[in-house]
Amino acid sequence: MSCSVLVKANQMETETETETEWPSYLDEYQKLVIRMNTPRVVVDNAASSSATLVKVDSARNHAFLLDTVQVLTDLNLSVVKAYITSDGAYSMDVFHVTDQHGRKLTDSDAISHIQQSLQSPIRPSEGCRYHRGQGPTALELTGPDRPGLLSEVFAVLSDLDCAVTEARVWTHNGRAASIVSVDCIGAAAGPGKVESTLAHLLRGSAVLSSASCHPDRRLHQMMFLDRDYQRCCREEAAPPPAPAVSVSVQNLVERGYSVVNVSCRNRPKLLFDVLCTLTDMEYAVFHGTVDTDDAAAGGTARLEFYVRHSDGTPIGSEAERQRVILCLRAAVERRSYGGVTLELTAAAGDGDGDDDRPVLLTEVTRTLRENGLSVARADLTTSTRPSVFHVTDAAGHVPDAATVDSVRRRIGPSFLRVKDETVRTSLSESPSVGDGEDSEKDKNRGGSLGFLHLGGVVLRNLYNFGFLIKSCS
Repeated sequence: MSCSVLVKANQMETETETETEWPSYLDEYQKLVIRMNTPRVVVDNAASSSATLVKVDSARNHAFLLDTVQVLTDLNLSVVKAYITSDGAYSMDVFHVTDQHGRKLTDSDAISHIQQSLQSPIRPSEGCRYHRGQGPTALELTGPDRPGLLSEVFAVLSDLDCAVTEARVWTHNGRAASIVSVDCIGAAAGPGKVESTLAHLLRGSAVLSSASCHPDRRLHQMMFLDRDYQRCCREEAAPPPAPAVSVSVQNLVERGYSVVNVSCRNRPKLLFDVLCTLTDMEYAVFHGTVDTDDAAAGGTARLEFYVRHSDGTPIGSEAERQRVILCLRAAVERRSYGGVTLELTAAAGDGDGDDDRPVLLTEVTRTLRENGLSVARADLTTSTRPSVFHVTDAAGHVPDAATVDSVRRRIGPSFLRVKDETVRTSLSESPSVGDGEDSEKDKNRGGSLGFLHLGGVVLRNLYNFGFLIKSCS
């Protein structure tokens, strides 16, 4: 289906006023300026046979480029090509996007979301929104990575009567960063106790906040502030080398720009990751191009940006140039891992109620630790969508099929699925996952996890980590 949608600022003004709550710190003049500078958004399905074009014309705002890409990324859209340019105080950006299946965007709800988000007076990347009162709060955790760390964090939170509702975990270069949403209503321990206990456990930082942030955006900031780009992988068991990431930085003296080139294997969210880091380093993108091959076929992505520092100057020293190279490599590598992706289906938590889901996540992380598996990345939730674990063995390599099979039998093969095709094939050929009485027992055992009571899990965790909790008291 072909469609071309043009939304003008004056057409959206009334809708924006009614649907968007203005920040309290804006006066009427500032609101007027924002309305006058509302971007013009065009979603065009007629210009290309293979992709949908999203055209954004806006007043020159360096942060708005990241806002646009963040909106597209949150819809799981892939940017296959992009052209970024600015002329004085105005910018004109064109993005060629496809959905998860490589097709053009035809969902009217998604198109409407793009238009309304980019024309909202509240920028998506304006960061954290703070809320008052009771309810889930965010724990921002950083520190050295080690096997079983996530399981230990969940065990301590259970002991402190804090239920995990969501968690996002990244690891890179021996460092770990996590945003954990917890519900500590009724917990005996106060915020200070939670923070100090986890900081001691992590040998790093633990901050309890009432803010709601974009998780990937915030994780990039946390990793950058923790300087993961400066640290090397574990010497005793370095993971296999990831696909090459080539980054070059040159100065275009006559134009006053620094030209940044990134070439690597194409993957989803690549442009978002690179722009996050450039923004965190306070570089503004004035011009740029993105060209990619088919990500499913392991194609290459080529990104080129003409940038200046926030003070209007190009990169001024060799040390600064090397720092940009290291930081952009880290930005690309943070989503890379050499392991297996496991998906915990939402049905695994169906039992006596939503209270079973936090218990199940605790049980899964404990089972992974007991089988010698490390969580390289994770996107966990107690909602109806699946939770995803990216796991490796203790050395950072792909775990063997027998170990993965053991974990799946403990949780339930129908509940914990392997998303990687090669490992899934190995498991299907393994006799330990065959039909028969043992398989039926495993199925029943897995199904019972949804009915676990918190007391039993806490007792097991206290037994395993009693020495740890005592030392943190």
